[in-house]
Amino acid sequence: MEVVNAKITMADLSMSDHGVLCYYLTLEGRGFGCNYGGRVIGKGCLGAKHFKGFDKGIEAIMRIMDTVGVEKWNDLNGKYVRVVIDGWSGPIDKIGNIIEDKWFDQEEFFSEKEQNST
Repeated sequence: MEVVNAKITMADLSMSDHGVLCYYLTLEGRGFGCNYGGRVIGKGCLGAKHFKGFDKGIEAIMRIMDTVGVEKWNDLNGKYVRVVIDGWSGPIDKIGNIIEDKWFDQEEFFSEKEQNST
């Protein structure tokens, strides 16, 4: 495992794929680029009659904003974070504040929430 710095080049909320709402952070670091997120946080699409948001998705968005240190989702654009990588082919699930020892691990967060809801 290695901790490296990355820049958030785009913060996106999208319901354009498969009728679900997902969040994405596009990250660029020295020699790599990737998307962080992709978690389903709601269901619905343009023209749908029914929409459903998931509580843990909203909390995840708030925790990401808190970790990075912004009050608006759009303010994530251009911010730097630390990321934990486990080799160059694995997913990035843990991001951290660039200065403070503040982290958000989406894999752990969603696993805990799912276990606690059963």
